[in-house]
Order: sequence, then C-alpha cells, then structure tokens
Amino acid sequence: MRPEVLRELSRVTDSRILLCVLDGLGGLARPETGRSELEEADTPNLDILARRSALGLTHPVGPGITPGSGPGHLALFGFDPEEYNIGRGVLEATGIDFDLGPHDVAARGNFCTVDADGRITDRRAGRIATELSAPIVARLNEIRVDGVEIIVRPVKDHRFVLILRGEGLSDRVRDTDPQAVGVGPLPAQPYVPDDEASVRTATVVNRFAAEAAKLLAGEPQANMMTLRGFAAYPNLPSMQDLYKLDPAAFAVYPMYRGLAKLVGMRAYASGHAFADSVAALGEHWDSGHTFFFLHFKPTDAAGEDGDFERKVQAIEEFDSHLEGILDLKPDVLVVTGDHSTPALMAAHSWHPVPFLLHSDNVRVDDRAEGFSETRCGAGSLGTFLAKDTLTLAMAHAGKLTKYGA
Repeated sequence: MRPEVLRELSRVTDSRILLCVLDGLGGLARPETGRSELEEADTPNLDILARRSALGLTHPVGPGITPGSGPGHLALFGFDPEEYNIGRGVLEATGIDFDLGPHDVAARGNFCTVDADGRITDRRAGRIATELSAPIVARLNEIRVDGVEIIVRPVKDHRFVLILRGEGLSDRVRDTDPQAVGVGPLPAQPYVPDDEASVRTATVVNRFAAEAAKLLAGEPQANMMTLRGFAAYPNLPSMQDLYKLDPAAFAVYPMYRGLAKLVGMRAYASGHAFADSVAALGEHWDSGHTFFFLHFKPTDAAGEDGDFERKVQAIEEFDSHLEGILDLKPDVLVVTGDHSTPALMAAHSWHPVPFLLHSDNVRVDDRAEGFSETRCGAGSLGTFLAKDTLTLAMAHAGKLTKYGA
C-alpha cells in the first residue's frame, strides 16, 4: 500500500508489537533425514506457539530473488526494498554511531584469508575476534590516498567499515568481494565507465586495496580484505512518520542497529549475546515504545558457515528464550527471518521464509504440528511479500483504521 495511504490509516494506540527476527531462519532439508534445520531442532516453545498462531511464508523481496540482510530487514520494517535500497556501508557506519557527512561514501569491509596465489580460502578470516581485528584496522587507518580522507573503523569480528571523505566521490562502484572462495578479490570498477566521480572513487579504492594488501601480508588469518556495499547516506522516512509508531531496537550486531536507527528506531545497548538483548528488551518494555525489534544472529552465521548442526543448536537457543519473551505479553508477536540461509548452501537463498503471527484476534492454525518451512507453507496466511508484515501486525494490534467508506 502507498505510504500516503498508510499515513492516513495509521493511528496511535498503547498496544505493543514485538518483531523477533531470526536472521537467515529458512533452510533446506538434509538428504539423509529429509528434515530442515527447523525440523531437526527441538523447539517445544515454538511448536506450542505455532498451534496458537497464524502461519505463512514470506518473500523478502520477490519470488526467486536472493536478498541481502538490508533489504530483508527493511521489508519487515514496512519499507519496500525495491524502492529503498540502502548500501551495506551506510548500515555498518550508522551501526557504530559514525556520523556520515554529505560527501562521504562508506563500504563494509571483510577481512579474509588468501593463499600464496592470492585466492580466497576463507571469506571471513575464521571470524577473527574483534580484539584481534581492531589493531589491524588501526593500521589500515594509516593508509593515505591523495585528495581523499581515508577513515577505517572496526565494527565486529572480521568486519570493518571504510569511509571515503572528499568532493567528487560516488557510491556507484562495484564490490571487490567476489562472495566466493577459490578466487581473488576483485578490482573496484565504476558502474558507469564514463562517470567521472565513479571512476575517481574506484581508483581511490584500488589504491587503498593495494596498500592494504602490503600491510596485511604477514597476518596469519586476516591477510587480505574485501569491500562491498558502497553507499552514501540515504533519505528515508521514519516509522514514526509512516506508521505513528514509537519503535525500539535490540540487536548485538552494529549493522542491524544501524538499519534500525535509519528508519527511526531508538537502538538500545544490547550487550554481546542474545540473552543480553532479551534482558535489555525486558528492561525497556514499559518505557513507552509501541514497536520492538529483537534480532537473533546465530542462525545466519551458522548457515553461512555451512554448519547444519550449529544452526539447529542456534534455533534451539532462541526457543529456550521464547518463554521469557512471551512473559512480556506483547499484543502482537511476529517470529520470522529476514531471508533464508540454508546450511546446505552456505549462503543466503531465495527460498521463502517461515513466518508466525500471534495475537488475541488471530485466526489460529490450530492443526499445525509445529513451526517449520513445511508447516508454514500450509498456513492460513499463505505466501506473501515481507513488506506487508508490518501492516498485518498493525492490523492485529488495532493500529489501522478502516480504508474507504
């Protein structure tokens, strides 16, 4: 529905919506068992909740489209990801509270491991811990390129953010991350070969990469780096403006905190583990907010690493916290993912994402035997676009008025 219509229909109420996002939730069945990660997991709390809720599947962007985490979350926050596409660099920078200027271009950086021939053997450098990666970032921050200010900041684990500051720059630059192993990092290239600003920016990036390669050569794990998601600061409407919500975010990883802040959420300190985020959510539950975003990362990390068993354990970890989350008594609870990350693929995928909506006035799928891809596929909500998640939640929370006479 068009934003101007939603502004008219939205109304302020005291009811509270809680959106729980298990990053990369969707999976695929393991051939030996015929069961996905969700079906393998022991999830008594999710299974009971499924029988008291409405189930379905979502397409984060559209059928057959593999989304990044940014578009996947934007859709869940009620923004059309085809209209609002925010580069990863801005999300990382905002997530660590870096104030981007009007002429800045930011990119998300990954430390990676390359072999003697320069081919990537590990895209995340063994997920090197932040305390080990931060001193390496400090060395990269000393790189100088004429005419442009280079700023490098640590984010978390193997991630960092690169900010280019200066006149005449563009975010229309292709990633250097091939998102594959067995090949080397790519050279930065302008999207438009005859665009002067894009060409200049790509040249700056390649000079930075060349200097970084020299500095990192002796590192045991993080001996190279890649860049992706070049972006300038976007102009987004807020959830307050569109939906009259007072939103809050609870996420450990800076990127998700950054995205939440870009759409107007207050991002609270959430510690270093999901238990910390749940505790912070409880502490601020009665602080006047009407929308709460709770993020769970381990499902996606395990899926990207191709670790089926670890993803099963991650799902079980979330389930162990669900009883405490339900004790908060949200008026509407949504449990879903921003995209699928099947461990069998070790990557994001286009597969529809399991979706659960619980409230007092929901049409219950009481015959559901649990929460999984198959059971959600047979749910009463059917398969729909994730951008409709928020209007569904708001309707069940009594936050939308009637449309038309």
